[in-house]
Amino acid sequence: MANTFFITGTDTEVGKTFVTRALMQAGKEAGKQVLGYKPVASGCELINGELKNEDALALQAESSIKLPYAMHNPYAFAPAIAPHIAAEQAAEPIEPARITEGLARLKETTADWIFVEGAGGWRLPLGQGRFLSDWVKKEHIPVILVVGARLGCINHALLTLEAIRHDGLVVAGWVLNRADAHMSHYEENAATLKALIKAPFLGELPRLTEEETSTAVSYIDPAPLLK
Repeated sequence: MANTFFITGTDTEVGKTFVTRALMQAGKEAGKQVLGYKPVASGCELINGELKNEDALALQAESSIKLPYAMHNPYAFAPAIAPHIAAEQAAEPIEPARITEGLARLKETTADWIFVEGAGGWRLPLGQGRFLSDWVKKEHIPVILVVGARLGCINHALLTLEAIRHDGLVVAGWVLNRADAHMSHYEENAATLKALIKAPFLGELPRLTEEETSTAVSYIDPAPLLK
């Protein structure tokens, strides 16, 4: 049975996909077969008659096992807006049961690790008063938090961790990603986060250029996930 991890962030645009790909690469280097799963995605483009999301495509490309796109991303919406609003506009309600069924199919493969990437932050609305975090809680999936290093990230990180633990979930680890290359007093803020966050530290990613993104895995330590 594959070990499953849910990747969330302190906010939107903090590098969840970037970090998830690095984690998947680290898993492969550790001898694991990995799969990426993006249950809900908005901002999709029509490619060969199928709505596809850039982040989900990146997870598909990084996966050890070649599967159809829809198995990586069951809910794909065209508008680049909050998924629950996009779902309402498309008259396609987001059903947690369908997300569970999709994950179950991935678990039937030979994958060792499955990385499930959320959308936005921890409390992502799905519509009808439901949240993606409710689904993670029901499935008892350990959580990896991506902290986007920028102004306000300490407050966002601590509040998100409180919410995850209040939901009764294990924080399997956290990653610090330098989302803002010009963040004032970055080193001091990073030190504060490391002192305050009581969870396994999986790595600190610097701001990388497009040409350097392939080196992101070198900043990840998957050892805590191997225990």
